[in-house]
Amino acid sequence: MRRLRFLSVLLLLGCAVGLLSREPQSDPRLKQASRREQNGWIVVHLEGPPSQIGFQHGYLLAAEIQDAQKLIALLLNRDSDRDWAFFREAAKTMLWPRVDAEYRAELQGVAEGLNARGVKLDALDMTVMNAWQELSPYWYQWQEKHSGRKKSAAHEHCSAFVATGSYTTDGKVVMGHNAWTGYAEGQRWNIIFDLSPAKGSRILMDGFPGLIHSADDFGVNSGGILITETTISKFSGFDPKGIPEFVRARKAMQYSASIDDFARIMKAGNNGGYANNWLVADRKTNEIASLELGLKNVTLRRSKDGYFSGANFPVSEKLAREETSFPVDDPGDSANARRVRWDQLMAENKGKIDVAAGQRFLSDHYDTFQGKTDPNERTLCGHNEFSPRGMKPWQLEYAPAGAVQAKVTDAGMAERMSFTASMGHSCGLHFKAVEHLKQHPEFAWQKEFLRDLDSHPWTEFRAR
Repeated sequence: MRRLRFLSVLLLLGCAVGLLSREPQSDPRLKQASRREQNGWIVVHLEGPPSQIGFQHGYLLAAEIQDAQKLIALLLNRDSDRDWAFFREAAKTMLWPRVDAEYRAELQGVAEGLNARGVKLDALDMTVMNAWQELSPYWYQWQEKHSGRKKSAAHEHCSAFVATGSYTTDGKVVMGHNAWTGYAEGQRWNIIFDLSPAKGSRILMDGFPGLIHSADDFGVNSGGILITETTISKFSGFDPKGIPEFVRARKAMQYSASIDDFARIMKAGNNGGYANNWLVADRKTNEIASLELGLKNVTLRRSKDGYFSGANFPVSEKLAREETSFPVDDPGDSANARRVRWDQLMAENKGKIDVAAGQRFLSDHYDTFQGKTDPNERTLCGHNEFSPRGMKPWQLEYAPAGAVQAKVTDAGMAERMSFTASMGHSCGLHFKAVEHLKQHPEFAWQKEFLRDLDSHPWTEFRAR
């Protein structure tokens, strides 16, 4: 009898523990949310007002966000020799007061979702994560300059194009982009966010765990706008009184219904953080644009028959001269070589550009500097791990870095709220972490986070 009572108590306790562990899943905020995985991507559908979208985000991606925060802390420390608390203070005093109430609520919601899963991060931690790419090097570079310390260099990221009119098969817009990062962080740039916010447009974009913006910036919205970008190399300049770039980027993705809307939102309160050449298209009019957003120099170019490309080169000579240390006359520089290759591909494929062509472009291994096919840091599908020259942002030869994923869409797909995406090198080459670290032990500091980066097939993703 005593044994039966004991077993009954254990059973009741077990039921209580089971109910407790399942309780957050019955939270009504999760009712419209979902998560699935496909071909290297994690696809999450988030829906509702800001705090609810945030809660869903934090809850569904809790393990990935916890892992990503540890990596970002390591990368920030490597760049600055400063700890996480230092950047939290910057977020508290400089960034948080300039975050819109809507996005404050979303960041707080992410933290609540994390806490429900036992991850002890708060809204300031999430702010640091979201502003990670503008805190270092842009803000930290400004902070060092004003304290008399050394300056750091702005990172290079990405190859991209947008074309329309006589350049495409049907005269309508086509856009493509691949993200260039270190493989440690790039392996984690595998989230596809299907957002249905209570206000503004529906959004389908790629992204990183915990970030409320895309951050490598590729997305379409139900207002008819397609958005991507590439960073401006060797850029310096920051305004600590401006609006954080991550806020403006998310706002533009959510509330733009025209190229004018996009330019207005991105320019308002521009802080110079994560300075980019933004490529934009309006599928309703088949007009495309390039918004080169420096801090002092801002240039908007538009076309209904042509193309714009991005490969981390400054377009404006004035911006290059006044706001960068970019080597405009060096044909061996990665950005310059890729710029030449984009022009070649656009000329060779005029009138034939479609989604399939865009996928080929982003898998291209032709090095214009050497005049031959050779996957390295000068090719559109970047492979720094093969190159003895090395990509300057990582400062070391054979760094595990390059193109980590790619996306392409056109006007028809964007109208259906869809795009194609390939996780890993879209060319089909795989990266093996153990093998690389064995050959290049100078990157052992990444060992905890560096994983294999396998190439996955192109896959179409569509808003639910």
